[in-house]
Amino acid sequence: MTKKQKKVLTRIIISTILMAVIKLWPEKYFDYKFLNRDLKFYLCLIPYFVIGYDILIKAIKGIIHFQPCDENFLMAVATVGALALGENTEGVAVMLFYQIGELFQSIAVGKSRKSISALMDIRPDYANLETENGNCEIVDPDSVKIGSIIVVMPGEKVPIDGKVVEGTTTLNTAALTGESVPREVSVGDEIASGCINLSGMIKVETSKEFGESTASKILELVQNASSRKSKSENFISKFAKVYTPAVCIGALALVLIPSVVNLIIASSNAKITFANWMTLADFTTWLYRALTFLVISCPCALVISIPLSFFAGIGAASSNGVLVKGSSFIEALSKVRCLVFDKTGTMTKGVFEVTGVHHSTLEDEKLLEYAALAESFSNHPISKSLSKAFGREIDKSCVKDVKEISGHGVMAIVDDKEVLIGNDKLMKKENIEFIECHHHGTIVHIAIDKKYAGHIVISDVIKPEAGDAISQLKANGISKTVMLTGDKKSVAEKVASEIKIDEVYSELLPADKVAKVEELLAGKKEGELLAFVGDGINDAPVLTRSDVGISMGAIGSDAAIEASDVVLMDDSPLKIVKAIKIAKRCMRIVYENIGFALFIKALCLVLGAVGIGSMWFAIFADVGVMVLCVINAIRVMIVKK
Repeated sequence: MTKKQKKVLTRIIISTILMAVIKLWPEKYFDYKFLNRDLKFYLCLIPYFVIGYDILIKAIKGIIHFQPCDENFLMAVATVGALALGENTEGVAVMLFYQIGELFQSIAVGKSRKSISALMDIRPDYANLETENGNCEIVDPDSVKIGSIIVVMPGEKVPIDGKVVEGTTTLNTAALTGESVPREVSVGDEIASGCINLSGMIKVETSKEFGESTASKILELVQNASSRKSKSENFISKFAKVYTPAVCIGALALVLIPSVVNLIIASSNAKITFANWMTLADFTTWLYRALTFLVISCPCALVISIPLSFFAGIGAASSNGVLVKGSSFIEALSKVRCLVFDKTGTMTKGVFEVTGVHHSTLEDEKLLEYAALAESFSNHPISKSLSKAFGREIDKSCVKDVKEISGHGVMAIVDDKEVLIGNDKLMKKENIEFIECHHHGTIVHIAIDKKYAGHIVISDVIKPEAGDAISQLKANGISKTVMLTGDKKSVAEKVASEIKIDEVYSELLPADKVAKVEELLAGKKEGELLAFVGDGINDAPVLTRSDVGISMGAIGSDAAIEASDVVLMDDSPLKIVKAIKIAKRCMRIVYENIGFALFIKALCLVLGAVGIGSMWFAIFADVGVMVLCVINAIRVMIVKK
């Protein structure tokens, strides 16, 4: 509980005790009168000012600045009016319960901030900069230049994005991805700021300035999220601006119209004088009803609970590794019915791996060894995948006379044997009979001393959870799934059929992807939105053009954070399901609160106007409804893992 909340709680306790003492004290001790008021009235003013002085001050400031029509003004008028009518207990009780409701919503907001404030902890306070003499100097992260070497000790946050140049360790990436599984890193691995070093000391060569690092970008994103309001929030803001003055006029009319009608009727039967006009008009009764009307009409439930629902939604999403750039995108996500995916890096791992060795005249391991050795001097992704599949340290000393044949492959002497490794064009060029492969992927043929030795299939691997993600998305209201890719048609169709995507379009350039999204946008139904999911690096045009742009695996990707509306901090497609579930839950609760609050308010206003409801009834209609709506709003944060 914050210092401010403790102060309010103290005032509530003091006021409650004072009112209990006044209420239980024998009536005979209140016989003393001053200015036509008994002692109880003056004693009730003490707890009233203790609990309500800040509301009264805000109401007065609103009047001075010509902005009187807010909940503070309504509370001030209603409670002062109740005291003037001699309803001392009710006047204090209204202010007391209003402050209890305000304290409750303040605590609720604090709870919804927890995941976001935890996210704020990723901001590092310092960096250990390695100096020219090899010592470490503690400096402000803002002062560290690109290319500097920083030392990250166990238990410290990684202050700036970079590449590990010395040491191995385990990183806790939970603050970024929402996942508790540690990540192993070693020399050559890229790491993002905001991660926590769990085990060994590492040295990192910085690749960005602090202001451009992942942690800074994420913090800026979250801090600006509240500035992008949803249509529902904007509606409530506009509604309150019109609603509050309207109920003030309604309350005034509730006093004047019946009183004037009563006077007109009474004037035909009796003479109206200054002394008896209030009695004849029944003015006190109608004034009490009008004050009750004002308390009931206070729009706290809507004004507080709707933004709180969205705030809780953004907090729940961030704690699950999903960063939403504003409540407007929470609302947009809930309306998505068509989901368009990029293939590489989104539904597949985006990393080439050996997926098969076929028709080999040697043992598979031996064929992989020849291939890895022949390709060992190349930095091509295919070469790296062969080296990885071989899985052992490569002795380059047995490799010589390496020649790269552009567009065909490589020729090298390995252990005094001529090794040819490449595509079918290379085999044809060297007049070597080869066996065609009917598997999908990149086919690497190998010949040893001009004799065909077999081929290796290298392909991008589908993420194991991709199929499950598609089925869950369809179960959560996504009616159409589409995949766009620049890859070959056969490869694209194989991936689409395995994970059961409805439509697939292949061999597309970036401009073609934008055109296809334009076509899909034109064909969607009114009220339904389209979201595009990409890796955020080369998909920026499509991410920007779609109704909702979602970037995946965006740790360290500036392009992702800038171009998309929703940023998934790891590369799991299941995070998309999580984001849509949270958005739908948030909007369902928003609509529940709007419907419930308006219905109860309307019912209570009618009952209060006709005299059925008292000031106590009004307290429930205002504070009770607000508390119920706030409790409902914080349910957004309860997300099943």
